Formats: sequence, structure tokens, C-alpha cells
Amino acid sequence: MTDVARVDDELQIRALLYRYARAVDTKDWELYRSVFTDDAYIDYSSAGAAAGLRDEVADWLSAGFGSVPWSMHYITNIDCDIHPGGDTATVRAMFYNPMLLPGMAEQSRCGGYYHHELVRTDDGWRSRALREDNIWFVNPPTGG
Repeated sequence: MTDVARVDDELQIRALLYRYARAVDTKDWELYRSVFTDDAYIDYSSAGAAAGLRDEVADWLSAGFGSVPWSMHYITNIDCDIHPGGDTATVRAMFYNPMLLPGMAEQSRCGGYYHHELVRTDDGWRSRALREDNIWFVNPPTGG
């Protein structure tokens, strides 16, 4: 893989992660689905949320996240490991997410890491697995 091809792939991967953040924050669940392969497995269990196949999780988010007045995902420190052959990659990225949760007067915030397993498709890079590693949560929904 040439340096130019690697930089191009890394830019496309960053754009995919930014699209993910935009989809969640705007509650655009079709855009959210477009980040993943049809059979992707998504695991938000470290934050006490859903884990399952893409459409199951998207439906869960659609039903529950609609009551969240606002959220603002920041995704930074994106570390891409594009595997030999150039059609798969492992990505680790930090996230910071301030949000207002339903029924809470104070802003909540959480942060941690997203771990993606990516595959190159005819439509560009897509995530076939996402695991959220929620490291900290201030003012969580449980109030703890």
C-alpha cells in the first residue's frame, strides 16, 4: 500500500466515524445503518445499553434515544490499523459525549473508546463490529 493510498483510507475511515457521530446526534437511523455492514454486531453494554445486530440496535436507539433532547459526540485520537491486503482494518478512537438525558436537570457526560472492525465494501469502508468501552460517566441515567 502506498503512502497516498494509506492516507486516503485513513481519511475515509475518519469520515465514517464522523458520520457515525452525526447520525447518532441527529437521530438519523438510516444514516446510522449506513455506517455498518448489514450483519454488523454492535455492543454498547459497557454503558448499560443495547448489544446486538445492526438493525436490532438501530431500532433500540430509535425507540429510546428519541427522548434524549440533545447529545454531541466528539470522536478523537483515531488510530487506524489497516491490515495487510488493505481491505480490513481495526480502529480505536476516543469519544467524549456531553448530553442531556430525559428527566435530568443537569448535563451528563461520558467518555471512553470505540473499537471498530472495518471492512472495505463496494460502498467504501463500513464497520462490521463496534464495541463501546465506556470508561467514565458523570451524572449517568441512574443518578449514580
